[in-house]
Amino acid sequence: MKRKIYEKLLIWKKNDAHRTALLIDGARRVGKSYIVEEFAKKEYDSYILIDFNRITDDVKTLFENYLNDLDTFFSYLSAYFNTRLIPGKSLIVFDEIQLYPKARAAIKYLVADGRYHFIETGSLMSIKANADGIVIPSEERHLSMYPFDFEEFLWAIGNETLFPLIRKCFLAQKPLGQAMHRKAMDYFRQYLLIGGMPQAINEYVKEHDFIKVDTVKRDILTLYRSDIIKHAKGYERKVEAIFDEIPSQLQRHEKTFRLASLDKKARFRDYEDAMFWLDDAMIINPAYNSTEPSIGLKMNMDRTTIKCYMADTGLLISHAFDERSMTSEEIYQKLLFGTLEFNEGMIIENMVAQMLVAAGHKLYFYSKSDRENSENNMEIDFLIAKNKITSRHNISPLEVKSGKNYTFSSLKKFCKKYDQQLNKPFLLHNGDVMEKDGFTCLPLYMTPML
Repeated sequence: MKRKIYEKLLIWKKNDAHRTALLIDGARRVGKSYIVEEFAKKEYDSYILIDFNRITDDVKTLFENYLNDLDTFFSYLSAYFNTRLIPGKSLIVFDEIQLYPKARAAIKYLVADGRYHFIETGSLMSIKANADGIVIPSEERHLSMYPFDFEEFLWAIGNETLFPLIRKCFLAQKPLGQAMHRKAMDYFRQYLLIGGMPQAINEYVKEHDFIKVDTVKRDILTLYRSDIIKHAKGYERKVEAIFDEIPSQLQRHEKTFRLASLDKKARFRDYEDAMFWLDDAMIINPAYNSTEPSIGLKMNMDRTTIKCYMADTGLLISHAFDERSMTSEEIYQKLLFGTLEFNEGMIIENMVAQMLVAAGHKLYFYSKSDRENSENNMEIDFLIAKNKITSRHNISPLEVKSGKNYTFSSLKKFCKKYDQQLNKPFLLHNGDVMEKDGFTCLPLYMTPML
């Protein structure tokens, strides 16, 4: 399966592999091991993959006894895996590095030796949890891996022509036209239901059966629950409570996470570690309220006012519709055609958050309530900064609309109040590219272009 991260691996190999090891972190089942092994097969003369989930004590002993004698270390490693290591042309992969921290600590010496290139993979929450007692190597270069974005999804299902057209129309700010827009939205809705986890997409490509896809997604959710119990030691119940509450919180009109729904006496400080754990595990995409839409959104961030999106929208659907432990084919069909009577906005907004994160954005929104002056009551779904920062006009407000009928009241008030700080505002909707009430409306599938 073709992934964009592959290009980043090539850049690392060309420019930095001689002085850094690459640490790829991401959620479980996001495809880290697969893409690294594909990269090793295609870009190196030979490679060794050490999976610390399966490795024997014989290999672990090498890290304990021979780091002061790397000639012997590499000689034994080569013999054990029956693979010839070629200086400058071989890659050594430490898969699931969090399971053996001593190997991670050894990166400092292995990179300094200079003979071979090194890539580590793991889940960030486990990597952090297993860092006690070791010196974190400064020679590590971090790279995060996310679920498939919309363009990668199109590649996976065999369409490599649609997204270039979408990009072209975005740059020209012109509509795709009725036929192509309908086709693009059909694919977008498939992506919405399946999500971006490789196993789910692979199952859909093979079977075109949403029930089988749903089974795969539920297996991943079960794995996440097991990870919570296993790794969130001391606050696993709080992590699980937040995880279970995500769909109902997103269903609310104001999607900020209300801890009172978990416990009437709950305070953010009581659940802060649990929220951060889910973020580090890349199970959620948190969005923070930025109280001022100016350069440096993080500097105006209210850490206690947070929206909690699922990192993968396909998983959110299976997580939300679980009354009978299986999302029925009828529900999938109704979701596909937009005929299910529920707040579809939660799924659409979650997907926009997912696409923004995959495009490199941190998630911020704007929310303000003023009982004395209604003109100050505003809710803007997302705030994003433009690539090139200037002295003013850096922030674009984004509003997400899932229905056919909508107003621009919050967006108009927001643009009026912060006119000097804002770049171009956008509204993301089900329709084609259009101008309405002075605002640019873009189809949802153009979100990655922003």
